[in-house]
Amino acid sequence: MAGDNSAKLAVLIDADNAQAAIVDGLLAEVAKYGTAHVKRAYGDWTGTSLRSWKDQLLAQSIQPIQQFSYTVGKNATDSAMIIDAMDLLYSGRFDGFCIVSSDSDFTRLASRIRESGLTVYGFGERKTPKPFVAACDKFIYTENLVEPAEAVPVIGEPAAAPAPSVSQLRGDSTLMNLIRAAVEAASGDDGWAPLAGVGQIITKQRSDFDPRTYGYAKLGSLVGAIGLFEVERRDTGDGKPAVIWVRDRRRRYKTSAD
Repeated sequence: MAGDNSAKLAVLIDADNAQAAIVDGLLAEVAKYGTAHVKRAYGDWTGTSLRSWKDQLLAQSIQPIQQFSYTVGKNATDSAMIIDAMDLLYSGRFDGFCIVSSDSDFTRLASRIRESGLTVYGFGERKTPKPFVAACDKFIYTENLVEPAEAVPVIGEPAAAPAPSVSQLRGDSTLMNLIRAAVEAASGDDGWAPLAGVGQIITKQRSDFDPRTYGYAKLGSLVGAIGLFEVERRDTGDGKPAVIWVRDRRRRYKTSAD
């Protein structure tokens, strides 16, 4: 899903529901999927609660959209974002949207954009409700976009857990079943599967899957660290980058026995 830098993206940020510390990592991540032709951040900029955002707006050329809180207990920012998103959708100028929020109110918006054939990338904290996560083609947890020293701790919430050990990875049945099923689905008769194909299948099954959640920058590094899969880098011989292939070690033994 990543890699098409020609895709035109609209980045809409719920500044009331996101931390300014994520901006650098956020825009770097967005660049993997396309070019941000629109960058807007929504909130009540007349107050002091968004003060940390103001330097980021200037540095990253993000357009602030003023939205007053007309009624206590109602989130006017969400409504403004949804209205703007639909206007941008109807313009027909974009290939995808990046919705930055941990709020479930954007679940229907994400579904509606996808119904129009556009790609939706969601960005939010791990507390983001599952319906919104599932409504996106790809969901990235913002904790994976900042260095631990940059993360702003939230009072009452536990600190981020350390990366799991190899034994913990192997003992994670959900993770292991997900990877093994994807390798099997993407493999040929010999059991070997291109890593890129494996990653695409995993993302389709779980939009929030990210190897960084497990302490690894790339899927290949995660699969290799588990130690239960063979990993090979094969040159294509035509000047293109090498292709990484993976195979379940159990498949090798089964093939040898056959």
